[in-house]
Amino acid sequence: MTTKPKAKKFRIRRTAASAPATPAEEAPQEEMPRARRPEAPQAQPDAPEAAAAARRSRPRGADRSASAAPQAPPQPQEPVRTGDIASARETSAETDIDSIRKEGLTGRQLRMARRIAQRHNLPATSDFDAVRLLRKKGIDPFQRSNMLELVVDGNSGESAASVPARSEKVQLPQTVAVEKKNLPSTDLSPAERREREIGEIQRDIARRRRRKLALLTARLAFFVGIPTLVAGYYFYAVATPMYASKSEFLILKADNSGGSGLGGLLSGTQFATSQDSIAVQSYLQSKDAMLRLDDDRGFKAHFSQEWIDPIQRLNSDPSNEEAYKVYSKNIKIGYDPTEGVIRMEVAAANPQVAADFSTSLISYAEQRVNHLSEQKRADQMKDAMVGFEQAQQERRKAQEALVHLQQEGSILDPEGVITGLRGRINQVELQLQEKELQLAALLDNARPNKAKVQGAQGDVARLQNLLNDLKAQMVDASKGENSLAQLTVRIQMAQADLATRDLMLQSALQQVEQTRMEANRQVRYLTTSVEPVASQDPTYPRKFENTILAFLIFSGIYLMISLTASILREQVSQ
Repeated sequence: MTTKPKAKKFRIRRTAASAPATPAEEAPQEEMPRARRPEAPQAQPDAPEAAAAARRSRPRGADRSASAAPQAPPQPQEPVRTGDIASARETSAETDIDSIRKEGLTGRQLRMARRIAQRHNLPATSDFDAVRLLRKKGIDPFQRSNMLELVVDGNSGESAASVPARSEKVQLPQTVAVEKKNLPSTDLSPAERREREIGEIQRDIARRRRRKLALLTARLAFFVGIPTLVAGYYFYAVATPMYASKSEFLILKADNSGGSGLGGLLSGTQFATSQDSIAVQSYLQSKDAMLRLDDDRGFKAHFSQEWIDPIQRLNSDPSNEEAYKVYSKNIKIGYDPTEGVIRMEVAAANPQVAADFSTSLISYAEQRVNHLSEQKRADQMKDAMVGFEQAQQERRKAQEALVHLQQEGSILDPEGVITGLRGRINQVELQLQEKELQLAALLDNARPNKAKVQGAQGDVARLQNLLNDLKAQMVDASKGENSLAQLTVRIQMAQADLATRDLMLQSALQQVEQTRMEANRQVRYLTTSVEPVASQDPTYPRKFENTILAFLIFSGIYLMISLTASILREQVSQ
């Protein structure tokens, strides 16, 4: 299928004096495009120009066919027609608009060309006419600089047309003389144009997705992949294998059958020794244990050997802080409060050295446990013995005071002396009564015997004097500071004080015995349930697990950085 070649078209405007045109003459006018054209000034061409225009308006194929056909007899010549013929400028504008329409411009491009034409005050009658006028003026409506000229500074009030061009060289579409060929039409239907635009958009989206995916892959490879590969290379090829020796031990307490209260309830559980277990764990993780292990087993010298990798190796003369970092990394101790078991893992470059380190640390822990219980028992016994010695001293003082009071009276028992005086007084009073009765009996006779009467009277007098003397002694013993009564009271008080001190001494002695028994029950014992054994295969590093862990760590760091950057970018753009 071929299309007819395009030819320049002219419009013939007829005046009122001219005759009506025939259908053959009106054919060129019907083939004119229906687009609006600016009105051109009317001109009155002469007959030769009209003939030439009519000749040009006919297709070339018709001329060739007419020349090839046999010549017909001449027809009578028609009269010359008069009228207005459109100028060449109008026909060239229509031809340019047709060519611009065939370029397949999008609606967005046409609207942008219309806006640029309005900025430059061009009298465009349509979007295609705006493209034509802009190109005629030397402005490419689809150049990036022209698109930026659409933005007008509101403060200055100047239009984009007043802004000078940024580039001195303006490249315009050039017309190229191409030999016309009969080809199929390149005009696309709206559906096909829409499909083509959708396809271009999809390809652009796919291209941008591929570009973003490539950038994301590059970032992941730089921030995650390469560090993970470096970490894996270190764990698989560089890191020195470490051998771990595991052990478990418990801290036990003697049975306390006589305990009462909360202590008796917790005596058979692991909570009774939790404080001691935590204290032992803290000691084994301290710098003191590390220094003692270094003195006994050479901890620093072992980890300073040249064949250990640089990350795990100590310097030739490391400080205590550097050695303690390596000690904390290779000695792991954990306490399980539910079972009361202390688990220890010691890692070293040599399996036998790791077992020796573990054995030494267990011995240090046992000594520490014994020291803790011994100190506690010694403190308890010390307090009990101090109370017992004080009770003994007080009893001795009370006994010495009693003896001193007894020595002051030169008697052993003042109360017995008073009792004896009272007995003698009673006896003398009885004898005196008997003698008085005998004297009364003698005097009852009419003629009493004078000798007997005088003897009886003498006995009564003597007994009365003796009774008075005894009563005087009794009175002297009951009066004064140094009397027997006061001395007796003081002696009784001293005896009561002595009895009290005896009770206190007996209580202190019982306390000492009870404290000794309690101290024996509070003895702590360290029992090793799992002995340390030298390992045959290296325990560290865990190559695959550590590599995966490094990958996760680097991925998390990248994710955090990317999220932070996106949030900051969004905040800045607002």
